[in-house]
Amino acid sequence: MEIESKLHAVDWIILSVTLIFIVAYGTYVTRKNANVTDYIKGGNDTKWWTIGLSVMATQASAITFLSTPGQAFHSGMGFVQFYFGLPIAMVIICVVFIPIYHKLKVYTAYEFLEGRFDLKTRSLAAILFLIQRGLAAGITIFAPAIILSAVLGWDLMTLNIIIGFLVIIYTVSGGTKAVNVTQKQQMIIIFIGMLIAFFMIMSKLPENITFKNALEIAGASNKMQVLDFSFDLSNRYTVWTGILGGTFLMLSYFGTDQSQVQRYLSGKSVRESQLGLIFNGLLKVPMQFFILLIGVMVFVFYQFNPSPLNFNPTANQEISKTKYAEEYKELEQEHTIIENRKKTLFLDGFQVDEKQEIQDLNAKDLVLKDKSKAIIDKIDEENLLEKIESNDKDYVFIHFILNNLPRGLIGLLLAVILSAAMSSTASELNALASTTAIDLYKRNVKVNNEEHYVKASKWFTLLWGLLAISVACIANLFDNLIQLVNIIGSIFYGNVLGIFLLAFFIKYVKGNAVFIAALITQIIIIGVFLLDLLPYLWLNLLGCILVMGIAIILQTFIPTKEKLES
Repeated sequence: MEIESKLHAVDWIILSVTLIFIVAYGTYVTRKNANVTDYIKGGNDTKWWTIGLSVMATQASAITFLSTPGQAFHSGMGFVQFYFGLPIAMVIICVVFIPIYHKLKVYTAYEFLEGRFDLKTRSLAAILFLIQRGLAAGITIFAPAIILSAVLGWDLMTLNIIIGFLVIIYTVSGGTKAVNVTQKQQMIIIFIGMLIAFFMIMSKLPENITFKNALEIAGASNKMQVLDFSFDLSNRYTVWTGILGGTFLMLSYFGTDQSQVQRYLSGKSVRESQLGLIFNGLLKVPMQFFILLIGVMVFVFYQFNPSPLNFNPTANQEISKTKYAEEYKELEQEHTIIENRKKTLFLDGFQVDEKQEIQDLNAKDLVLKDKSKAIIDKIDEENLLEKIESNDKDYVFIHFILNNLPRGLIGLLLAVILSAAMSSTASELNALASTTAIDLYKRNVKVNNEEHYVKASKWFTLLWGLLAISVACIANLFDNLIQLVNIIGSIFYGNVLGIFLLAFFIKYVKGNAVFIAALITQIIIIGVFLLDLLPYLWLNLLGCILVMGIAIILQTFIPTKEKLES
């Protein structure tokens, strides 16, 4: 596959104009920020629809549009259960969190913790946020850089730097308002791009294959199972992990993660902020369902069209240079035989009794794919070539885009991926800088000058941007990028959420007990993750329960001193 030739002049024009417009628009519209309120809280004049789109864009990074279709291609629609807790979390945040934040007029979520507990608890929560969000910011840059590296043949490190600096330009210049106003444009581009992608996939299916037929084909291959009510802890995505673990993760993310809190703290009023979050809660699950459905339709498309044994183009190109080339070629031939048999069954209008044969063919194909990955890993272990990623989930959708969409649309879909990367990264850098400036710097460096803190926030934005680029440059693909981001969050979020729930509801628990409990909890959660004792979504629930339980127990042993202090 000649990757570079896939990008024509019209694609370059659409891609370049889109990115330049976003950077220039965000920089120009928000170039004047006279004080901290303007820079960090966007002047407190943001409307609900801007908040809703901004909140959605912050969560919907490039990883969403690269990994989610690949996740559905391989595993079906079950991943949507991950988001079942989101609407519940939105309602709780609207009722409990938002009124308190607005009443206290805080710049960051962690300011509230000092008034309720003490400075060290506020600082600990802020630092936990900075660690996990700093890592995640690097991954949101790294994800599209990997893909564009494969698309353009450019150096991965160069792309990390280019994407990072595009975001840094307007985020440093305009702060929160720049992030908010650009995210509206980015979400419009994203929605248009994904709708076009869906209809293009459907138009490329054989004439006699309707949408209903496509769903039947996907169902025959077990791709349409949305709900799983099992209590199997080894299964990452079930209704219960989504509602319980997902609710706690979403509560933590939207209620205590500054990258999200900052979006709705900029609201014109409590009502505007609440409407923005409810808007996100109503639209997010259908949006994720639709993105997964696109992945399933890509799967259906490849039942009628040849697909590579491994979607990572680098893997297929580089294996041919090694002693494993013949072995890999034999696997590809077997893969082609299976593809042709499935194509015949589907074109003939498969019967119910043929469903078992289809599933058997899929199982055999999965074995071939696993063998191909084993060869790639073996090449890596023997250092025959530079590291090649055997996992190909994140390459599935981009492979379809590059090889099957017409000129112009390739540029548009690449703009979607980069817009998503920029919107999410901008929110993260903005929040990292705000938390550093307000919770650590301003709290310890007293200067009677608003402009000083605005400049400090800009410098912190630049520094966090450089750090995120550094993380991106040394990052490696895990099993699936969207899972990696959620795993990083799950390790820290439950603990932080528990601290906030103690602050809101358990009034007799004081700072020392919470601080010690949070440290103990974080060590336990990291241990549970490293030992792989629970699916990562359950870490949110476990972390929250642990910190609350330990703090309540500790408070019974150290009440007197803190009562005297209070």
